[in-house]
Amino acid sequence: MEKIWLKSYPAGVPAEIDLTEYSSLADFFARGVSRWGDKVAFINMGAELTYRQVDALSARFAAYLQGVLGLPKGARIALMMPNLLQYPVCMFGALRAGYTVVNCNPLYTPRELEHQLKDSGAEAIVVLENFAHTLQSVIANTDVRHVVVTSLGEMLGMLKGSLVDFVVRRVKKMVPRWQLPGARRFGESLRLGARQTLRPVEVTREDIAFLQYTGGTTGVSKGAMLTHGNILANLLQAHVWVGSRLRWGGELIVTALPLYHIFSLTVNCFVFFMIGSRNLLITNPRDMGGFIKELGKYPWSVISGVNTLFNALMNHPKFPTLDFSNLRMSLSGGMSLQKTVAERWRALTGSTLIEAYGLTEASPGVCCCPIDQTEYNGSIGQPVPSTDISLRDENDCEVALGQPGELCVKGPQVMRGYWNAPADTAQVMTRDGYLRTGDVALIDEQGFVRIVDRKKDTILVSGFNVYPNEVEDIVSTHPGVAEVAAIGVPSEFSGEAVKVFVVRKQPGLTEKELIAHCKQYLTGYKVPHLVEFRDGLPKTNVGKIMRRCLRDEEILKARTLAARTI
Repeated sequence: MEKIWLKSYPAGVPAEIDLTEYSSLADFFARGVSRWGDKVAFINMGAELTYRQVDALSARFAAYLQGVLGLPKGARIALMMPNLLQYPVCMFGALRAGYTVVNCNPLYTPRELEHQLKDSGAEAIVVLENFAHTLQSVIANTDVRHVVVTSLGEMLGMLKGSLVDFVVRRVKKMVPRWQLPGARRFGESLRLGARQTLRPVEVTREDIAFLQYTGGTTGVSKGAMLTHGNILANLLQAHVWVGSRLRWGGELIVTALPLYHIFSLTVNCFVFFMIGSRNLLITNPRDMGGFIKELGKYPWSVISGVNTLFNALMNHPKFPTLDFSNLRMSLSGGMSLQKTVAERWRALTGSTLIEAYGLTEASPGVCCCPIDQTEYNGSIGQPVPSTDISLRDENDCEVALGQPGELCVKGPQVMRGYWNAPADTAQVMTRDGYLRTGDVALIDEQGFVRIVDRKKDTILVSGFNVYPNEVEDIVSTHPGVAEVAAIGVPSEFSGEAVKVFVVRKQPGLTEKELIAHCKQYLTGYKVPHLVEFRDGLPKTNVGKIMRRCLRDEEILKARTLAARTI
């Protein structure tokens, strides 16, 4: 479609980016280290690493993989840990030696981990000891031959690190017993690597940097092949979009989303590494009290997160006591941003939540709201530079302006395809090379895109489409609601009906009161037919509410009820 968004692009944002600026992520890393040297790069639990220290330690780890383990270029290296100083050391070490990083969620079940390790063909893994028992249960069924185990305290200094590990292991008992014969400690791998010489490896933009696993738009988890060029393109796209607001060498970004998540990896890690920022790594953002205590120690200027994270922060009584005078930018992605959350955040912190949109297969950024936006506008913004979008109907034909269609995207940030899954790749790519996102969207005359909902989440009530996001937005405006999720449930009268699951902020909130509230703002067929109050909602590791789990529960309930009536 015509790039109508270019006519209203923010001042200073180019239509295209220079894709030749860096030859690889190794080149990108080396130039960042050269420029920022002894400046602090990462902070975690009070410990710090400078850019030069990350360079030295990652070189040791790369040399360990090369010289001690003898792994060839292109070998897959799995990383299974939360936000720790060890992560950037291992990640940059693997990339600069020409390996492919396989990010693993530490909260994976054995089944999920086994699938990812087998599918990727990972030969080595670095795992936090808290999750080593999961690896132990599946490693025999995988190609993993080399295991490096680390601890929460390993890079915090001798005294503090030993104390942290003692508390985690002995007091809180957070490390289940494990046995992985031949496994090495992280510190030992660095010592062995220091005795080796890191051999130069030719790495290009075409080499695969990450196998980033995702459920995608269909089926089982698949590894999106993200090349060095894909990641470089997206970090440059993100930078030219937000760069006018950022101070090179002067920002401190809060990284609460795990670095193994693509949004945090590209934006928090790579973009802010390029501009010489300090990166505050939060290991356990679910410990809201500890998270807020950590925020109180630093003059943080940028924060990124998902809607539920910002909501949870504001619902904690100590968050309003923090100093927000240094906050220059707040970035929201990963899930739909709710108006109530955006407005509360602006009122409390004085910073506008800038919403961005993307998906793993696009490294991830596709669209972003203008960085000088002062209030919530309900859109995900405009396509970032060097990006084409198209809204398509079920017949793969482009829809008219103002009509909803599946958002399809083309650009240098779009993945090469799914690892060893050509059929799945073909299913998500159009004949003319666009990636199908699985999201239904609208676009206006200025090129602002609005996500209506996921195609698979759409509820069909008497032949009319109901989009859960719209219902959730209205429900969330009730002052008695803390969190909400909407799904479709079977109905003998209308095919499907809307059901909402609500976490109450006000204990006295009733179903009748909530439905009456919805009737003021929603057409009849969109009004929730059923309301279920809960203490919490199922979420992913980054805090996205999992509607699928709620739908599965409803299906199981229906089957159980049917069995009882037979």
